[in-house]
Formats: sequence, structure tokens, C-alpha cells
Amino acid sequence: MQPARRVAFDVLRAVAESDAYANLLLPGAIREAGLSTQDAALATELAYGTLRRRGTYDAVIALAADRSVDEIDPALLDALRLGTHQLLGMRVARHAAVNESVNLAASEGGRSAAGFVNAVMRRVAARDADAWQHDIEQAARSDDERLGLRSAHPVWIIRALRRALAAEGREDELEQLLAADNDAPEVTLVALPGLAEPAEPRRPYAPTAFASAGGDPSTVVQAARGRVRVQDEGSQLVALALVGAAPVRSGERWLDLCAGPGGKTALLAAEALQHGAQLDANEIVPARAGLVRRAVRAVPLAVTVTEDDGRTIGAERGGRYDRILVDAPCTGLGALRRRPEARWRKTPQDVAVLAPVQEELLTAALDALAPGGIAAYVTCSPHLAETAVVVQSVLRTRDDIDELDARAVLQSVSLAPLDIPAPRSGGGQAQLWPHRHGTDAMFLALLRRRD
Repeated sequence: MQPARRVAFDVLRAVAESDAYANLLLPGAIREAGLSTQDAALATELAYGTLRRRGTYDAVIALAADRSVDEIDPALLDALRLGTHQLLGMRVARHAAVNESVNLAASEGGRSAAGFVNAVMRRVAARDADAWQHDIEQAARSDDERLGLRSAHPVWIIRALRRALAAEGREDELEQLLAADNDAPEVTLVALPGLAEPAEPRRPYAPTAFASAGGDPSTVVQAARGRVRVQDEGSQLVALALVGAAPVRSGERWLDLCAGPGGKTALLAAEALQHGAQLDANEIVPARAGLVRRAVRAVPLAVTVTEDDGRTIGAERGGRYDRILVDAPCTGLGALRRRPEARWRKTPQDVAVLAPVQEELLTAALDALAPGGIAAYVTCSPHLAETAVVVQSVLRTRDDIDELDARAVLQSVSLAPLDIPAPRSGGGQAQLWPHRHGTDAMFLALLRRRD
């Protein structure tokens, strides 16, 4: 069996069986298998491409197998998904895609499993991608369902993204956004300010950001002893915006409230070191708190990392901080380029569960601000229920908070103009987008406690 296909298949199985994330598993699996650069690229496309278009491929497989995918053994279904991607989404020879899929099935379920997969794969191979797309769309019950089958997004996510774009008067960009979610993202790195310099090629907006020159970025990170890290440009921009929202006074105290895994914490630590500020970090999950401690080792600044429930910070540390980053736990719908499996894993119920937690965290952060202090509320999701609605809900209960113009602040820290329209509802919130800015869909609101 071709090693790249085995690596991709094993990653698909781990994603399905243990809710693992491919972007965390795949690099290690590639290294462990000792894949060449060419085979590593193949394994990456096989795994990510299959995960991105899973919903579309499942519709094709159901037609070809004449049964619901729920009736197919999960391991065989992953083998079929992998083979279908090779046939319909890549330029892989028909015989290679079919034979390798059959070999995977045989290794998982023996001769009968191999026979079943062989029959289904031959039916898939008998027609091209356009013909299959036509057939599955014919069975769609609505325009949004057809769009979902074409773009490989669940209908509920399509509708949420449309509403978020409509809040800016840009709903006509929906198909561009869906296409961007299916593009392989460029690997972006951050050079911690004052400790490292960005290399070429530079990214267009964040002064700390540059693009990977190719290959395994972990070698660059290791060579820089953690002073260069992998981090999306949008994540860099929202952290820099907290620092740039007002002049920093020496001796300020900052807090990263939901710090794991520590990427933004390291960037804030480097900024705090340059400005003579102190930084605390909090992360309730012990394993993630460990990642935060590891992330800030590269910065010669004493960062205190606690493992408290962030919702109690306001009561326990009221009025203590001059700047607080609330990078709230969210659905991650803004990072579907990097975590393609999330679109099939998340549900509307996740939004309903997270929104009250997000409100409590933001409320606690505002209580922990000193007079004149600024909180940045950030999510890697454009879903309105996790962004504008949370901010509006919290502000309705407060008479001591002013909203700053986050769009203007982002422009002030950016190297180039950012196309960020004002929300139709008013307010100064800012939303980044993969199709418009080449970043994850990061949301930012900046809130200042009155003196």
C-alpha cells in the first residue's frame, strides 16, 4: 500500500473515532512515516481534500452504493471517501484510486469488505465529477442544500455565513467565502516583535507576519527557539489591536483570559516586554495551560499562568487590569480552511451552548478592567450569535463601558488598508474574512471601561 494513502487514511480514522483535528495529527504522522516531500504533499491533499468535501462525497457514495452512508462500516466509508476524492477531486489514475481503496478495505475488513469497496469505487469511477455533481444536486430539496452539495458546507453554516455577510451589506460575497473555505491556506508565521524579524515574503497586513517558504514550518520554529511561530495573520492583527487601541503606559498589567494554546499569549508577552508592561495568562484546561507556559518560554518576561475558571476573574481580580484579551471559546467556523472537519462536526447546538459562556467571560473581563482599561473580545467565528449578539447582550447590562472603533484600530496597526465595512447595525466592531483578507474569519470588538 502506498504510504501517503495509509497516512491519510489513518488520519481520517482518528478524526472520525476520537474527534481529533487533522492539522494537529497530520504533521506528526508524516514525520513518523518518513514520507518524502512529494509523498507528504500527497498525504496532505488526500487528508484535507477528503475532509473538506466529505458531505459532497457522501452524497456520491450513497448513490453509488445504493444505501445511506450511515449503513456503511465507518472504516470502509473512510476508504470510499478517500478513493472518491482521488477520482473526482484529484488527477489520480482510475486504477490506482480503485486498487488502493480496495487494499485499504481489505486491511480493515477482509475479502468481503474489499469486494464491496471495489464495486462502489468502480461505479464512482464510471462517471466524471460534473456528472455526479449534477445527480446529487438533482436530489437537493432547496437552493441552500444544492449550494451545500456544491461547496461542501452544511446548510446551517451556509445560512449563518450569509447572515454574517449581510450584516455588512456584503451577502453577494457568499460563494467567494465558501470557495475560500475550500482553498488550502498559506502557512503564516509570526516573528515576535523585538525578538525576531519577519522574513520574506511578508504578509500584507500584520507587521509581524510572513509567509512560510515551504516545507515543514516546525524546523523554522525550532531554529528560532520559539521566537518565530506558526500563527494566522488575523490572529496576529487582533492581538496587536489590543496593544494599539491606546498608548501604553509603563507598568500596565495585561491579562490573556482564555490563553490556550498560547499563540496570542506569546505575541502579547513580546509586546508587553517592549512596552514595560506585565502579563498574566489564564487557561482553565490544564493541558492547554501547559502549552501556554511552553509558548511564553521564548519571551524573557515573567508570565504568570493560572488555571482558573475565567468566568470568576471579575469577582476575584476586579479592577486589576489595563488590557484584557478575551479570545473566547467558539465554534471555530472562521478557520474551516485549517480545520475542514469542523464543518461536519459542529452543530447549531454548539452555538447555543457556547454563547452564554462567551457572555459570562466577557462580563468577567469587563469587571476585571481598571478604570480606562480596554478589553478585546475575539472569536474565530463570524457567526452573529457568537460575535455581535454577545457584545450587544453584554453592553445592554452595563452603563460603564464604551465601545471603541475596532475597525479604525485595526487600520492603525495594519501595513495596508483593510476592507472592513461598518456593520449595518452600527458600532465599531470588525470582521476579517478568508476570501477578502486571506486570514481566518476573526471577529474583534474593543470595549473601554469608563474612568
